[in-house]
Amino acid sequence: MTIKPRTQIDFMRWRTVSMVLSTLINLIAVGSLFVQGLNLSIEFTGGTVVELGYAEAPNLDDVRERLKSSDFGGGVVQNFGDANSVLLRLPPSDNVSEAEAAAKDVGMRIEKLLPGAEVRRVEFVGPQVGEELADDAIIASLIAMGGILLYVMVRFTLKFALGAIVATTHDVMVIIGFFSVSRLDFDLTALAAVLAIMGYSLNDTIVVFDRVRENLRAMRKATPVEVMNISLNQTLSRTINTSLVTLLTVIALFFLGGEMIHGFSTALLIGMFVGVYSSVYVAGAMVLALGATRKDLLPVQKEGAPADGRP
Repeated sequence: MTIKPRTQIDFMRWRTVSMVLSTLINLIAVGSLFVQGLNLSIEFTGGTVVELGYAEAPNLDDVRERLKSSDFGGGVVQNFGDANSVLLRLPPSDNVSEAEAAAKDVGMRIEKLLPGAEVRRVEFVGPQVGEELADDAIIASLIAMGGILLYVMVRFTLKFALGAIVATTHDVMVIIGFFSVSRLDFDLTALAAVLAIMGYSLNDTIVVFDRVRENLRAMRKATPVEVMNISLNQTLSRTINTSLVTLLTVIALFFLGGEMIHGFSTALLIGMFVGVYSSVYVAGAMVLALGATRKDLLPVQKEGAPADGRP
């Protein structure tokens, strides 16, 4: 017996439009990555990060010019939290180890170069460490994708697994594309948020797929499109409640978490909306496009076993 959902929204009516829209967004993301790439943080590129504090808001252009004319050779200058706080990202020096960088006393040099600035924090990351972190990030993402593919294939079928992988890849590309287009720093916290969203989106997709599987077996006369719509409506209240509760936490992190986790909260905030969207209009639409039917989810009929006589 199939539970009749309270809502009767025809989600799949717009699946073609949504697939075209998703494709365009992903093409923009890929294009931006090829043209300008990501604005990688110091963890990936290596170099020195210096946090400064001023009594009054400084002229950032003047700070940039002073850095260019110094032996630092320039760097990225931006406000950090408020107008009186400044973050410097200095390029890595050739053949300079962490100990040697500390010996040069970067903080003292900055204070001499920028009168009125109070050095609050100095951090150094070697280029080799940054390269290793970037490689590890790619490997972690690939392992997560492979695990998702195997898990959904074992629990459902290949068609459902491909739908889940496409939806997860869509979410990752949208988040990374946003960071590329907006030029926000992509740091380790943002990477952690991307991996978290992969799990969040997959969980939502699995809930929908579970209901689709149940309904495909029970609703023998319904078309796959009807089954998908009914399943999405049945899980709609669960999706809304879960998303709202999680969203409250993410919004609090976004506005109150500070600059240190700004990338993390931004990626989570975008991923929350994209993850719910992809579970409906990417994963579900892809499963239908691949031609999933009730027969795909029925157990294999053993030779000599009595046939199922139900209509």
